[in-house]
Order: sequence, then structure tokens, then C-alpha cells
Amino acid sequence: MARSSILRSLVLSRAMLNRVRPFSNHLTSHSFPSPPQSHSSLFASVAAATIASSQLSLFHHSRSLSSASAPSDVVLVNSEKEFNDILRKVQDNSLHAIFYFTAVWCGPCRFISPIIGELSKKYPHVTTYKIDIDQEEIQGTLGKLQITSVPTLHFFQNGKKADELIGADVARLNHITEKLFNQAHLDPLDWGRTEFGFQRWEWLMVDEVQNDQTATA
Repeated sequence: MARSSILRSLVLSRAMLNRVRPFSNHLTSHSFPSPPQSHSSLFASVAAATIASSQLSLFHHSRSLSSASAPSDVVLVNSEKEFNDILRKVQDNSLHAIFYFTAVWCGPCRFISPIIGELSKKYPHVTTYKIDIDQEEIQGTLGKLQITSVPTLHFFQNGKKADELIGADVARLNHITEKLFNQAHLDPLDWGRTEFGFQRWEWLMVDEVQNDQTATA
């Protein structure tokens, strides 16, 4: 009797164990789920899309900035005829000038362009001319001048080409402009040959004529 009771208890215990075990395993797997692979993939896709969108916005912003109008101190040259007329004027009148060859897609040009704008304000007696090399009308001039890289800058002092800079070397750019165009380094005759100097002489002449008329009145 006692033996049958023990066997019966063992059978019942084993049966209960078999019924509880699958339920227990099922519960554990749902209580602590590992992150689904699909969620991590979705997160990676969203992150990649966000980065790509930011880069695209930055690219368009950079293009809009670089293609915007140049500062008022910089003169845009839009055709080969216009360039030739300006070059002839600089040479014939022995003027100081900078010819800045650039392109919208050029990264170094976008870097150096604001610096050139500031230099044009620092040296108002020197006219800076900006030429976009992608203009169809200017291709003949580029071949004659052998412009093969951008940015390229040609520096004219007293109507003659005095130096050239290829690339966005800011230190050398500052050195060249300081050496050629600093008014402290120019004698009065050289300063008078600049376009700003011509305007100044005109103002002085007008003042002198007015003073003479006042004196004789």
C-alpha cells in the first residue's frame, strides 16, 4: 500500500513537471526578448537616411553660397569681350588689379572666396575681377592665359602682371597683396595710377577749379 502510494506520487509529480515546463519556457522567451534584428536594421536605415539628407542640404547650401553674387568690391566678368576690355584698361592706364579665376564646383574656391572679398575691402585702390571658368564665353581667354587649375589669381601692378597664385594658399595670398598693394609701400606716383587714385585726382582737380573760381570772384 505504501509502495503504490509512492509510485502514484512520482507519476503525478512527473506529469505536473511536464505540463509546467513548456509554459515556463514560453514565458521566459517573451519576458526578456532580444532586440529584433529588424528593429536594428530599421534604425540603421533611418540614421543613414538622416545623414544623407543632412549632407545633401549642406551641399546645396554650399552651392548656393558659392554661386551667389560676389561682394560689391568684386567685379564679375561675364564675357570674353568684357575681360579683354578690362585687361586693356588695366594695362593702358597702368592700374593695380587682381583677376580671380574660379568655379562654382571648386571647394578651395569656396574656402578662399570670402578672404578675397575681405582683401578687396582692405585694398580699395585695387580692383578685383572675378571670372567663372565654366562660362562658355570665356573659354578662349582661358586657353590663351593657360588657366588649367582653380583657384588661380593674377596680380597686376602698374598695368603689368607682377605675380600669380594657384591654389588656396592664404598665407601666400596675404604676402603677395601686402607686397604689391600696401599703400605704405607705394610711392605717390604709383598710388595715383590706381583706379582709386584716378578718382582721387579728379576730385582734387574739381576742388582746385572751384577754389580758383572762388578766389577770382
